[in-house]
Amino acid sequence: MLLIIAIYKCLKLLNNSKQLHYRGFVFIRQGGELWTPYCLMYTLYMNTQMPHSTWVEIELEAIKDNVRYFSDNSDANLMVIVKANAYGHGALPVLETALRAGAGWCGVARADEALELRRAGIQCPILVLGFTPLSVIEELIVNNISMAAWDIEHLKDVDVIAQKIDMPARIHLKVDTGMGRIGVYYRDALDVARYLNGTQSLLFEGISTHYARAHEADIAPTMEQNNRFRNVVGLLRQAGICPSLVHSENSAAIINRLDPKWNMIRLGIAMYGLDPSEDCQCPDDLRPALTWKTQLSQVKHVPKGIGISYGHKYITSGPEIIGTVPTGYADGYRPYGEKTVLVRGKRVSVVGAVCMDQFMVRLDSVPGAAVGDEVVIIGCQGMDRISAEEVALGWNTINYDVVSSIGSRVPRVYV
Repeated sequence: MLLIIAIYKCLKLLNNSKQLHYRGFVFIRQGGELWTPYCLMYTLYMNTQMPHSTWVEIELEAIKDNVRYFSDNSDANLMVIVKANAYGHGALPVLETALRAGAGWCGVARADEALELRRAGIQCPILVLGFTPLSVIEELIVNNISMAAWDIEHLKDVDVIAQKIDMPARIHLKVDTGMGRIGVYYRDALDVARYLNGTQSLLFEGISTHYARAHEADIAPTMEQNNRFRNVVGLLRQAGICPSLVHSENSAAIINRLDPKWNMIRLGIAMYGLDPSEDCQCPDDLRPALTWKTQLSQVKHVPKGIGISYGHKYITSGPEIIGTVPTGYADGYRPYGEKTVLVRGKRVSVVGAVCMDQFMVRLDSVPGAAVGDEVVIIGCQGMDRISAEEVALGWNTINYDVVSSIGSRVPRVYV
């Protein structure tokens, strides 16, 4: 009966609505506008049971509030970064929410990410922050997608393609002021800018750099990068070259109020309520949007001296209650480091080797633990909370890595 009710509610929502199918989810549009980032899976979950053994819940209200916090506190254009499927949160629903909250631009790492958003109906300006192969340049131009560039030879090839289709290619010159990654070295930036500005089919839309150490307590290295970038922009202006958009600030630089007074900021990790680093934490007004949940698939009493999981790296020291959790390293749950999860509001330790699809926990401290009990990997349960930052510390990595590595077979549920 509950399943019938759930299906009825879904059909009622779908009636007289436009559907946008994206990565297995159904997002409902009414009157051509995104009514709510709703998915069929979530409706079934709310009315019956979750059809998957592990899932991620994304609180879009948190995304909205986080974006609005930065939008309200800056006069600059706001670009939200949704690369890597919005750091594992789901690019389309996150971006739709961010745009309604005040964002005007979005940034992605690769051309395929940008094109996927365009095909899904996103109309806002999009910037590809990374390298763009020549094979997709024409498609980016046709879809009015901006791209980062830094090499004259590459720009010559882009110019040829743009001339062939008689449409301008929108370019943001990437300047390496100390990241040591992509970008023209700052001392050579003026030469590339002059070439770019002198072409007929390349639109010099913006110029940017990226900070390597803005998340650190010592701001001196970042200020040195900022001064180099400021000098580059000054040289361009002296030469009469004035791209309309200038941007350098990432989440850490925004939070640390380095405030170089450019006219666009790039909001990445902080949009998701996650700290850029231990030395650069989000303001208290922000909150994490992601919760990772699973459940107990088995609970059993195990006698002393029994090996648990592959290699028997854990041996029971006495009679123990061992629970099995249907989540593993194929889902992004790492097979190394110290790990705890929440069951019935209590922390329990992961024991034995993490498997591809499962891991085990010791449940002696959780009276009455039973099959089907919710297990929280990241998020709140009862009075306790395990943050992505805490998980990252146990895995000897960073929170960016933790959330963006959650596997594609783990459904994202929007609440």
